[in-house]
Amino acid sequence: MEIKWVEDFIALAQYQSFSRAAEFRNVTQSGFSRRIQSLEQWVGAELIDRSSFPPVLTPAGQLFREVAEDILNRLFDTRAIIRTEKRIGGKSLQIAAGHTIALNFLPAWLKALSAHFGDVRARVVPTNVHDSILMLVNGNCELMFAYHHPELPLHLDPAKYEHLTVGIDTLMPASRPNLRSAPMYRLPGTAKQPLPHISYTETSYFGRCLALLLGRASSAPALLLHYESDMAEVLKKMVMEGEGMAWLPKSAIAAELDAGELVPAGPPSWNLDIELRVYRDASNRSEFLDTLWQHCRAVLQSGV
Repeated sequence: MEIKWVEDFIALAQYQSFSRAAEFRNVTQSGFSRRIQSLEQWVGAELIDRSSFPPVLTPAGQLFREVAEDILNRLFDTRAIIRTEKRIGGKSLQIAAGHTIALNFLPAWLKALSAHFGDVRARVVPTNVHDSILMLVNGNCELMFAYHHPELPLHLDPAKYEHLTVGIDTLMPASRPNLRSAPMYRLPGTAKQPLPHISYTETSYFGRCLALLLGRASSAPALLLHYESDMAEVLKKMVMEGEGMAWLPKSAIAAELDAGELVPAGPPSWNLDIELRVYRDASNRSEFLDTLWQHCRAVLQSGV
């Protein structure tokens, strides 16, 4: 039995809707339903009466909810005590961020933060979007950095999770240059000579961004999948070795573009701008976190 199954069950009891509870828990409805079924199998009884609308708890479900809520509250209270004892001393931050953000944005951001606040000790956990969200929702970090596009929202309750837009990045096609400094692989390619495409996995956030961008194109480019990964840094390495072209975040290849080691593989019409956001749990009233948040907001408003 997993704690997340119990949290799913409590969310379902509160929302009385599989779709709304799944959205709240940031999981697909089919995945959410499977987890509820797994919990029922572990308990050995049906907890949800699915014959009614909206779904309601069975007598077994009502009994389980009472005990489950009490146990979860005690577990989380104990965890909070332990985490307080384990926290880094002084001004400190637990940060979850995507790998690209952790490598290309956070070092300069933390340096600027230290210039204002003095010594700030940060523990950065590079991870994928799904795990970053789980860290934020489960209280395992104070700040979460993630990319955002209005057509690909993260489904975080804005009343519970505040955010600031701290930058704009651009997903752009890139290629090694040829001897004339033109791209070795240039969009859109042709049916006879499709471009070797180094791509993201479909379920990654950049993969979804790329699918959105290509879905908007007036005509589909001629691409031949050569390699795929969910990490932009892996794609970048393959492009640097001349293995093909890929859409890469501009922040990850700024130095290579300036040095002429990489060049755009197509005009700006093939680019997609995405926000870089920082999120916090609004219920976390840490004095240092509040002060930092207000400082970040003031800096953004002033445009400095």
